[in-house]
Amino acid sequence: MIQAQAFLSAAAARGFDFYTGVPCSFLTPLINRVIADPACRYVGATSEGEAVGIAAGAWLAGRRTVVMLQNSGLGNAVNPLTSLNHPFRIPTLMIVTWRGGPGVVDEPQHEVMGAITPALLDVIGVAHAPFPGSAKAIAPTLDRAVQHMQRDGLPFALIMSSGDVAPEPLHGIPAPAHAQGVRHGAPTGGAPPSREQALRTLLECVPGNALLIATTGKTGRELFTLADRPEHLYQVGSMGCASAMGLGLALNTDRPVVVIDGDGAALMKLGNLATIGAQAPRNLTHLVLDNGVHDSTGGQPTVSDGVDLAAAALACGYAHGHTVDDLPGLAVALGDALAPARAAAGPSLLHMRIAPGSVQALGRPTIGPADVARRMRTLLGVE
Repeated sequence: MIQAQAFLSAAAARGFDFYTGVPCSFLTPLINRVIADPACRYVGATSEGEAVGIAAGAWLAGRRTVVMLQNSGLGNAVNPLTSLNHPFRIPTLMIVTWRGGPGVVDEPQHEVMGAITPALLDVIGVAHAPFPGSAKAIAPTLDRAVQHMQRDGLPFALIMSSGDVAPEPLHGIPAPAHAQGVRHGAPTGGAPPSREQALRTLLECVPGNALLIATTGKTGRELFTLADRPEHLYQVGSMGCASAMGLGLALNTDRPVVVIDGDGAALMKLGNLATIGAQAPRNLTHLVLDNGVHDSTGGQPTVSDGVDLAAAALACGYAHGHTVDDLPGLAVALGDALAPARAAAGPSLLHMRIAPGSVQALGRPTIGPADVARRMRTLLGVE
């Protein structure tokens, strides 16, 4: 058994100071200590997959990250670990608890995952080791993890058992308090523009130093076709994680960050809105281009027609929610969201209705995901 602070101090000496995750009773001492440690940043996520995305964004801005989760939550994290961290070569230190492990009497819901936790990590290509159970094991365990991440650019997991960390009380922290956000926009009801037209307007409106995170599918492909810049990152998988990645990035840079989301992706991880609202980054603009369909897979309908995403964002703590359906309205909304006076109040969500479909003979980015990620880090001076 070790003290939580002994692990955090050793981790900090190796550069790890940004933590995110979802609680587990095995993790309680570590999370409680992280929350109380002024040298660390902790972002509580609504899902394990979201936490992986948040950590990925923080890594883009130069932070060494730790993602904490229960092994049952590995199921929620498999997608971003395999389709975000792996292709983009994004390392993160994971602390995965081993509920239902060998010889552990536990709740029935942990039986299957308890039996397969190490094997599942092997299958998805995440190297792992036992969490250090003694003070003398902390340094060599962390050094092994760092060596692996530096060599392969991939996550490394420490599997934590019950009792590995001594109890630690939770020192109360005030819950975030936000003023009621402001609703904007008066949709015209006219024919919605195309995604390409909306992206062109976006590129005309954003400042040159803005960092753009485009969701997977045709959004990123069209953005690349219109303009490829070091400030752009095109997600090629991890559907729903663009806003989480944008949050992690926005919390660690002073530059404006614009997330370009789709309706299907935004709905997939709607909990991200609550985390963004709670963290309240002043430099984050969240643009949802809503065509009502899964465009990249043949146009199957989403359920966005009955969802007011601007209202949902305001309910989650965003400072501003815009609803637009034409290009002039989008330009006005972007100007409002990116204005320093508006941004000072917190994040904005722009919900824009667009037409289904995409440009003909649409290509794909010719620069690989790992190169896209590292050129942004180079741009930010952290690579």
